[in-house]
Amino acid sequence: MFNLIPLTNPVAQVSGFYCSGLCAGLKPDGYDVGFLRSEKPAKVAALFTQNRFQAAPIKHFKKHAVTTTDFLLVNSKNANAMTGESGIADIEEILEALPIKALNPIMSSTGVIGVRLPKEKIKSALAEFNYNSRDTESFARAIMTTDTFPKYIGFEVRVGEEVFHIAGVAKGAGMINPQLATMLCFIVTDAAIPSEDMQELLAKNVEHSFNAISVDGDTSTNDSVFLFANEMAGYYHKEAFDFALGKIMHHLALQIVKDGEGAKKLVAFEVRGAANEQEAKICAKALSNSLLVKTALFGEDPNWGRIASTIGASGVACDEKRLTITFGDVTVYDRGEILFDAETEEKAHKVMQKEEFRIICDLGMGEAGFTAYGCDLGYEYVKINAEYRT
Repeated sequence: MFNLIPLTNPVAQVSGFYCSGLCAGLKPDGYDVGFLRSEKPAKVAALFTQNRFQAAPIKHFKKHAVTTTDFLLVNSKNANAMTGESGIADIEEILEALPIKALNPIMSSTGVIGVRLPKEKIKSALAEFNYNSRDTESFARAIMTTDTFPKYIGFEVRVGEEVFHIAGVAKGAGMINPQLATMLCFIVTDAAIPSEDMQELLAKNVEHSFNAISVDGDTSTNDSVFLFANEMAGYYHKEAFDFALGKIMHHLALQIVKDGEGAKKLVAFEVRGAANEQEAKICAKALSNSLLVKTALFGEDPNWGRIASTIGASGVACDEKRLTITFGDVTVYDRGEILFDAETEEKAHKVMQKEEFRIICDLGMGEAGFTAYGCDLGYEYVKINAEYRT
């Protein structure tokens, strides 16, 4: 019914959108300030962190009740969080220095908490941008903090003879926990999508993407997911848009987990047979958050007892005589029967040596299921975060 064709320079290939990044000196080297601009005013939908101490950019967005904008400025290295009214005033001062006319400009930030923005450096960068640039790569790199690679994806969506485009850029590697994760995501489309569908589909797809991942169990002050739609394609198909949006958000979410600070493993924790969907989510997220499970992943140790213990501690309805635990296609525990002999352990260990694999837990209590995504936790994570401000 519809086809998705991958885009190579995603944001640049969405009608009417421009973006770029440059080095303003916030980092020792590399891009650290970027912009996203729409030729026509774009409707905006957004979801934000559940952390009660929300950063100044989120407060600024809510203060002005932005529903339409044509300009976004993003900086890394500095979160502009826990900076009070001064943090909001800094944003307004910076945006007032824009050398181009902008409608309801907004800002997003990521980095160290509790430090005021280096306003003069950022304002100097505003004068250096080529606002007609279409450079997805530099924009994606400008929003990185401890990320080791840029994250972006996009599609041309064909429905019969009609076409629209959608693309997304994200950052995130650490301080990642369900309820959004330190992550930012910016999605742009030229589809003529109604405003009510934007918020509905964004909220729907975040549940199985950014709200289903965990690196370290910490929820940041700045987490944001934005969807911008300038309607320049003049066409919209809800089912096709929903599918494409879901693909983009799921891909970017898994890229964040894969880039977890020092991570070597991307693991899907698939919970089946839960009493209801809420309990399936609680159980899957408990597994993806467990430090003991994460360190077992790092050691490639099929310690199924840690899996069972985490399930039992999660508070969901469960029974050891109904529980089944499987690493990949290797079942180690089956409804009260321990199958963990030397041969099975070796097979499970080989599954855990892979860069990506699945741990399946069937609770045997009902029909509901949910999959959360996590990674291992090793020495490099401690090193990165011990030295984060230096």
